[in-house]
Amino acid sequence: MLRTFSIIACLSLATSAFAQVGQPTAFSFLRLEPSATSASLGGSVVASATDDISSFLYNPARLTPDMAGNVSLTYLNHLADVNSGLVAYVYNSDKLSTTFGGAIRYMSWGTIKRTDELGIESGDFNASGLALTANASRAYDERTRYGASVHLIHSGIDTYGATALAFDLGLQYQVASSGFTAGASLSNAGVTLSSLGSTSDDLPVDLRIGASKQLQHLPLLVSVGLFNLTDFEKINEDASRVDDILHHLAIGGEFQFGSSFDLRFGYNHRRHDELKTKTRLDFAGFAMGAGIVVRKIRVDYARTSWSESGSLNQFTVTTRVR
Repeated sequence: MLRTFSIIACLSLATSAFAQVGQPTAFSFLRLEPSATSASLGGSVVASATDDISSFLYNPARLTPDMAGNVSLTYLNHLADVNSGLVAYVYNSDKLSTTFGGAIRYMSWGTIKRTDELGIESGDFNASGLALTANASRAYDERTRYGASVHLIHSGIDTYGATALAFDLGLQYQVASSGFTAGASLSNAGVTLSSLGSTSDDLPVDLRIGASKQLQHLPLLVSVGLFNLTDFEKINEDASRVDDILHHLAIGGEFQFGSSFDLRFGYNHRRHDELKTKTRLDFAGFAMGAGIVVRKIRVDYARTSWSESGSLNQFTVTTRVR
């Protein structure tokens, strides 16, 4: 039993470190970046005006009618042969004046050796996470959109399982003429229906705000996001107020070369500070990526540094099916 739950803690800490660090929980896989675009922008996409349809998992107000009919597939090869993926689809109803989105997220840790306290093997077991999401987004006026999502989440390890029901709320304000967008979202608020053990598995609730700006004389979209605003405790006694704020900051940029090619970069200071292993030059927390459109199929790629542990590679393919 102790071995099983120590594995849970290790797996949760791994997924927490990749996205936004928080308390380890059976539902930590919800913190993973949903797409290559969001990963390459450092997670600063709560208000980023990109064409990424998976961005409604960051802000449920992000979907617009012009995204209807698009489907995207995302694959992430994590460290230690951990695999994660996502399927998302967008549909628009003119009758209801509402854009709907749906997504399936999964994470698999594969087969894990079962051992007792002495390290003696006694077979193996599997561990995985799954989340089903339904989203709706509407326009309030020509500049403002609002949206909501609901999630059914399950996480299992060996014969133990945890289930939760959660929701997201989001707002987006966009001034198309100036290329400015602002957004805010509350993610993963809800109830835990069952836990892996006697202690309740909390949902990774996250409050985000952000803004993006398309520069006038440069084909660059700059994004800034603040995350984990529900937990603003000091890092440690020696940390300054500036350090505390930086631990909630993500920034990113997207160079847009026409409608067929993009280059992206991102930085998340909290990831850098908690994953770095070198005292000088260490690229932990830095990300980069690119997107290209070939025959109406968009392929996006992201590479995120985990310092000396290696780098994560994430791919997203998007196309219109109707």
